Amino acid sequence: MKITITGATGFVGTNLQKYLKATHQVSALSLRYKKNQEFELNVDAIIHLAGKAHDLKKVSQPQDYYDANFELTKQLFDAFLKSKATIFVFMSSVKASADEVQGILTEQEKPNPKTHYGISKLQAEQYILSKELPEGKRVYILRPCMIHGEGNKGNLNLLYKVITKGIPWPLGAFENKRSFLSVENLFFVINELLQNEHIASGVYNVADDESISTNDLIKLIGSSLGRKIYIWKVPISVVKALVKIGDFLKLPLNSERLAKLTENYEVNNQKIKLALHKNMPLGAKEGLLKTLNSFN
Repeated sequence: MKITITGATGFVGTNLQKYLKATHQVSALSLRYKKNQEFELNVDAIIHLAGKAHDLKKVSQPQDYYDANFELTKQLFDAFLKSKATIFVFMSSVKASADEVQGILTEQEKPNPKTHYGISKLQAEQYILSKELPEGKRVYILRPCMIHGEGNKGNLNLLYKVITKGIPWPLGAFENKRSFLSVENLFFVINELLQNEHIASGVYNVADDESISTNDLIKLIGSSLGRKIYIWKVPISVVKALVKIGDFLKLPLNSERLAKLTENYEVNNQKIKLALHKNMPLGAKEGLLKTLNSFN
């Protein structure tokens, strides 16, 4: 199968190319949004990873998200509809559905994103779903949760670096559950979608089978380092008072970062597993430990 990948130089794209090249003919398509541009697609499948992710430094303009995540996707999807390609995989995000989760997030949840990133991803989804698919074409909108794997430079890597300094983890009093997604499980899903023409088009959450707490993640980091990590249960009221000072003085531990570290964000992956008739091949803790070991 001839496959083209957009966003092929990013963390996911780089690893996905390596994964698919063993069984498919893979090429990279470099994209940047320009008005009125058109694409000629002479492939069997398009995996659209390109887009603008969260700007942690908050220097991006809101329009940057809509150009990269919505307008560019619209142009590429229009090209797909005109082409002979039969499969379109769009990498959206759980953030297109919700920034905060009460309970466990499913595909039935009415989308209510609050950020420009989430809204722009949702707009792209809605555009894709608004189009009638010609016979023989399949479209998959994937909503992954936090993706991790070898070469990952995101929040998991930052947390790992903090723990390697030997500083006790002070947020043990917070009990939470979070979903993660190993790149290996993500690539397993993508490959199954490419191979199985009987899987229905639609929107699918993608996550590992189990959720884990931040405290458990800290313990996994300790296992990776081969040493005991001390978890302090500083009273929640004290922590919240300290983060208010962090907000005022612009310290590393502030309200936003505390929420990221301690919030619940569980994602249900039953719809994709039922479609595949398979569980994820890699357990959540096994996958996280594999990623953490790659940081050494």
